[in-house]
Amino acid sequence: MARLRIVLVEPREAGNVGAVARAMKNFGFDDLWIVGEHPPLQPVAGWWASGAEDVIERAHFVPTLHYALAGAQMTVATTSARGRTTPVDLSPLDLAKSSSLGEEGVLALVFGREDRGLTREEVVQCQLTASIPTNPDSPTMNLAQAVCIFCFALYSVGAGTPAGTGRLKAGHEILERLHERAESLLLEVGFLHENNPDRIYADLRAIAGRADLDAREVTILLGIISQIEWKLGSG
Repeated sequence: MARLRIVLVEPREAGNVGAVARAMKNFGFDDLWIVGEHPPLQPVAGWWASGAEDVIERAHFVPTLHYALAGAQMTVATTSARGRTTPVDLSPLDLAKSSSLGEEGVLALVFGREDRGLTREEVVQCQLTASIPTNPDSPTMNLAQAVCIFCFALYSVGAGTPAGTGRLKAGHEILERLHERAESLLLEVGFLHENNPDRIYADLRAIAGRADLDAREVTILLGIISQIEWKLGSG
């Protein structure tokens, strides 16, 4: 089963962080990352962790989401049904069935702020999106409850699933390099508009995420971009 990295972006409540840690430990996960501003965690987070204080003590604290995604082979942004403007690729069960990264692979699962979730810019940094199907009359869930459902799905499926498919998944860094080079090239040839390139490129990011590119495939695409850049320059 892949190593799960739970990423909380600017959590607002220390108690929620503690409850997240407890949910993670319930299902055997302990890699917690906290991005950006957050309230003082102790002692409240420790009270809510109830036996999972060690998960909080070992948590990684980073300034921006980019750092929390580094080294991950699969990155997934979670969203709720409320105010959703981007399509959702996976449910928790879908994610669990598709995350066959092997024992060395890292799946970074990103959760947003309790009151407003993730920004569009944060969502598009991830390869895929996932959401918990809920009653339309009550679409949002508590942060720790949402983490618990994803952890349960990943633990339940992963416990009985053979590890890996033999593919070396592309890491976050090389994927970002691909996106930077591709966006620059598409701007140069006029496919993207300089005043708002992200409007279209966000959709291209989503397409690449669903393609689930491996390291060799990304290297090939980077080679294609290099050849096109050379040809444009030599023309």
